Amino acid sequence: MNKQEKVEFVINTLKTIYPEIPIPLAHKDPYTLLIAVLLSAQCTDVRVNKITPLLFAQADTPFEMVKLSVDEIKEIIRPCGLSPMKSKGIYGLSKMLVEKYNGEVPKSFEALESFPAVGHKTASVVMSQAFGVPAFPVDTHIHRLLYRWNLTNGKNVKQTEKDAKRLFPKEIWNDLHLQIIWYGREYSPARGWKLEQDIITKAIGRKSVLEQYSKKIKS
Repeated sequence: MNKQEKVEFVINTLKTIYPEIPIPLAHKDPYTLLIAVLLSAQCTDVRVNKITPLLFAQADTPFEMVKLSVDEIKEIIRPCGLSPMKSKGIYGLSKMLVEKYNGEVPKSFEALESFPAVGHKTASVVMSQAFGVPAFPVDTHIHRLLYRWNLTNGKNVKQTEKDAKRLFPKEIWNDLHLQIIWYGREYSPARGWKLEQDIITKAIGRKSVLEQYSKKIKS
């Protein structure tokens, strides 16, 4: 397959497997999504979805969040890891939302990335899932899979995002990045990976990746 055929194979296969796309992080509005995505850094979505109801029971708007102390937030979110940094980020961005945006999450990459603890990936998730703006947030699953599929050189997530946006049609970015995440979790994980179950990598995978897997199985 040439590169365009590989791209079409990925799109069609994922569309077949995931005609309906579950949203990984539970939320009710842009603010609760922003907080959930921030909490998901180096933490599983399953754990985040157990912790956010506890946090949002105390405060699910920026106005309510700033009434809590950083230490109170930190205690609630501790199971998500990195709680000192995340609690400061949650309090800080909530304060900025109240003071600069009347509590409304702005629909701008630049504005979102100006908030404490909010990087490009977090901003991209919020822009795509909360506001429907085309974006291609690259997490570890997407970074790993696009390398395995020989659609990026895998040097860094910035390059992977650039390659993904160049290869895939803009109108499907928001669905596709979620489909790749689910596929990575279910069929092409970093650990316990079984090539026989990984339809896409088996069909279009990078030669070095397939050879490495073959050697591992034989050893």
